[in-house]
Amino acid sequence: MVAMTDAFDPRFGEAWTEAQCGGILGMPGSHLLVARDGDRPTGFAMLRTIADETELLLIAVRAGDQRRGIGRALLARVIDLARSQGARALHLEVRDGNGAAWLYREAGFVQVGRRRQYYRGRDGESFDALTFRLRLG
Repeated sequence: MVAMTDAFDPRFGEAWTEAQCGGILGMPGSHLLVARDGDRPTGFAMLRTIADETELLLIAVRAGDQRRGIGRALLARVIDLARSQGARALHLEVRDGNGAAWLYREAGFVQVGRRRQYYRGRDGESFDALTFRLRLG
């Protein structure tokens, strides 16, 4: 999970552990997509489909590989996979202030909620979570 370790900004304390990811990926309907530049992982997305809904659990691109369209390509693959799994909606949440929110809006996601003080940074600072949904069918 090198891409995961390198993709998260440690200031926000958002990184999942390898054990947490392994636990999710062991559940039915879970998928891991990895973007690569040759043999080098540059980003990843982890999602889970249950019934007719998919949740994008994690998506990240290594800091040195950002702003190259990798996140956009991963998100497109996530949307395609969700549709192929029969999902009618794709859900995600993102920390308020995370620059990726514009990417989700650009892809057609609509903000449907806000969870106050949902994330806690390493220094104890609180951040809201924005919840988004994309209708797929």
